[in-house]
Amino acid sequence: MSYTTDLTFEEFKILEPLLPRTFLVTRPPKWTKHEILNGIFYQLVNGCRWVDLPKDLPPSGTVFHWYNTWKKNEVWDLISQNLFVQSRLSQGKKRNANTTFL
Repeated sequence: MSYTTDLTFEEFKILEPLLPRTFLVTRPPKWTKHEILNGIFYQLVNGCRWVDLPKDLPPSGTVFHWYNTWKKNEVWDLISQNLFVQSRLSQGKKRNANTTFL
């Protein structure tokens, strides 16, 4: 099932390079980063409790773990800043003088 909060393949390809690589892998991941992001965005947009995520999304514990890990590691700030710069550049505007990313 798809939701209005789901990232398209093209949108995910923009975000994917901004996500940290996982180096310590003890087994193959069951869920892709794309699926995890869909779970995170579903919860953030709909404001439901983590445990109330639809069952066709990754488990709430997995989604919350990655949301929290990326929050602690400032990944969300990096994504926000990079998307801001990409948006400015695509509109033909100059990069903000205070930006040190992208």
